[in-house]
Amino acid sequence: MPVRYAHYETVVKGYIDRIVVCRGDECIAEHPRLWGKAGVHLNPVHYLALLERKPGGLDHARPLEDWKLPSCFRDLRSRLEADLDGEGTREYIKVLRLLEKHSPKELARAVEQGLRCGASSRDAIAQFLIPRPEWRCTRFSLDGHEHLREVQVDCVDVADYNRLLGQEVGA
Repeated sequence: MPVRYAHYETVVKGYIDRIVVCRGDECIAEHPRLWGKAGVHLNPVHYLALLERKPGGLDHARPLEDWKLPSCFRDLRSRLEADLDGEGTREYIKVLRLLEKHSPKELARAVEQGLRCGASSRDAIAQFLIPRPEWRCTRFSLDGHEHLREVQVDCVDVADYNRLLGQEVGA
């Protein structure tokens, strides 16, 4: 269950294959059901918000013990800790928190792009996660707009802009 719900009343619904944790009408966590004795399922992503406040626990947190991340994450952490000294671990955790909204595969791709271009902050890596529509070079068709064929646009004299600025400043 995400740490931010730790002190709220929740309902746990057990199904044959999974358990679902709810708060009101909102499903806040879903995990595969473990049938073994004293089985515990810890989702590392649920603990990142707490680690952001207590970054010293990153290497010792039980939920992260067996977390397998691609090697680019190790490279990112090394770079951030070298570049930002004491704040590097906290910035790395901020990057990991992007997993709250993006898949590990998507984030790994963004981290690799960031490392290639030297952009390793959370904000820079988040930019690589923004979907970019495919760019197409298209021309405006004048079909059905024959009246526009007559429009002529004169070349602009840059001095005109300077005159406008001068008038605004003087006014």
